[in-house]
Amino acid sequence: MAAIVDLPEEILSNIFVFISDTRTRNSVSLVCRNFLRLERKTRTSLTLRGNARDLHMIPTSFKNVTDLDLSLLSPWGHGLFTSSTSDRHFLALRLRDAFPNVTTLTVYARSPCTLQLLLLVTRWPRLCHVKLVRWHQRPTSPPGSDFSPLLEQCQSLSSLDLSCFYHWTEDLPPVLMANPITAASLKKLNLLTTSFTEGFKAEEIQSITAACPNLKHLLLACTFDPRYLGFVGDETLLAIASNCPRLSLLHLADTSSLANRRGDPRDEGYTPEDASISSRTLADFFTGLPLLEELVLDVCKNVRDSGSALEVLNSRCPKLKILKLGQFHGICLAIGSQLDGIALCQGLESLSIKNSADLTDMGLIEIARGCSSLVRFEVQGCKHITEKGLRTMACLLRKTLIDVKISCCMNLDAAASLRALEPIRDRIERLHIDCVWDSLGETEIFQKTVFDFDLNEVDVPCVSDQNNTRFLNFSDGMDFEDAIRRKKQRCMYASETDYHSFIQQSNGNEFWCNSWDRLRYLSLWIGVGELLAPLVTAGLEDCPKLGRNSYTGRRRLQRAA
Repeated sequence: MAAIVDLPEEILSNIFVFISDTRTRNSVSLVCRNFLRLERKTRTSLTLRGNARDLHMIPTSFKNVTDLDLSLLSPWGHGLFTSSTSDRHFLALRLRDAFPNVTTLTVYARSPCTLQLLLLVTRWPRLCHVKLVRWHQRPTSPPGSDFSPLLEQCQSLSSLDLSCFYHWTEDLPPVLMANPITAASLKKLNLLTTSFTEGFKAEEIQSITAACPNLKHLLLACTFDPRYLGFVGDETLLAIASNCPRLSLLHLADTSSLANRRGDPRDEGYTPEDASISSRTLADFFTGLPLLEELVLDVCKNVRDSGSALEVLNSRCPKLKILKLGQFHGICLAIGSQLDGIALCQGLESLSIKNSADLTDMGLIEIARGCSSLVRFEVQGCKHITEKGLRTMACLLRKTLIDVKISCCMNLDAAASLRALEPIRDRIERLHIDCVWDSLGETEIFQKTVFDFDLNEVDVPCVSDQNNTRFLNFSDGMDFEDAIRRKKQRCMYASETDYHSFIQQSNGNEFWCNSWDRLRYLSLWIGVGELLAPLVTAGLEDCPKLGRNSYTGRRRLQRAA
């Protein structure tokens, strides 16, 4: 029987190409000299760490690397080229000869001369993706000097990432306008810089989008607060849609949202100021971007009565799959049995709702009815939703929903969130909850009750949508649990043996499953002084994909902790 080392080199090379984990590749390279040679030959991504002045440490066996990260090559924040002029040129030449096929470059550019010398000497002909990194204070150099060498020498640049680069917002627009060929070639521009205090001003955003008409991905940090000069409002949104109609990904985030601070769950959800964004402008904005696939609008200021504008998304942006809304109110009014607002976006696969003050349980149910393809759902800072609404939503989305994040919702602490997700417990793969234990005592009562029902046979009034699909009607004030009681609900207070016997005879809904069979990723917010131990009592105990092996062969959180 032939061993793997006997396989032809072409087959081994194809196998190595599919190994993406760096540690795995390093381990493979230690098997034999042939594997070492093939690993070096097939590696396309490399990150260099250490001191750039140690020229002999720069490897020369990765000729096929296309993605090169030099951002960690300058320890203690020193510039990449800090030695004498001759050594600088020699280092740049050494990098060019060691990595001749670079197309993607990440570099720590503390001063403008770093990028200028690197590009002048290396002259990578196929360089088209650049990410600049700088955490130090911007040097006292003329405006735009950080970007001029890049835009002047890389006219085929298609992607520029400045999300980790400390700079002034007024640096970029003049350089883009001075280099129209390079600006027109840009397809992706990431300006979601976390170090900004106010972000890009309205006139700067208009200049950037006017200079880059072919953008497909645009990420911007800005301010929507009308009290500040240069705030983003109706005029700016319409300018973005008019200047960059080919956008498929658009992120507009207020700088206050980048701090990632946890809000107060008792907050009503309304801010003192309203954003200067009207529903009519939103509708025109969506109409002007028909190719949108991912949209993030984290405004942090009230956008009221947005439901009518969000209804336009379904018809004007048919490719939209990912949507995140921050501080939008009236997104789904849930009046009567007709779908409205965001619930009409049937193609959504990921939905994130943040600080929607008037979102209720009925709104969640309407969203689940209309957005029946949701794979990921995130809700944050919504005070009026409860366990019943989220549980009903989980029931309706049982076939698709595998990624859930619940944060800063007053009525959804850890125990309530886990109880609400019980219908998809055996299917969910990613989960985030807050470790708050207000309703922990209710979990034991809940665990004694087994709901054995079929959603298709519940004897409650039904309504139909435009596709003649029948749904439960909760518009008369009857919640989901009341509807279930109208069917022959079976509740048991029996021993564990009888419980498992009952499950085997159930109708197949399996909503009583205690095991989180597919949970691979768990994220927790933990307050100061809080403990993880109550997670087991709350229901997050049997997680085969998390923690360490217990004596039963399963992995349990109490042993991992």
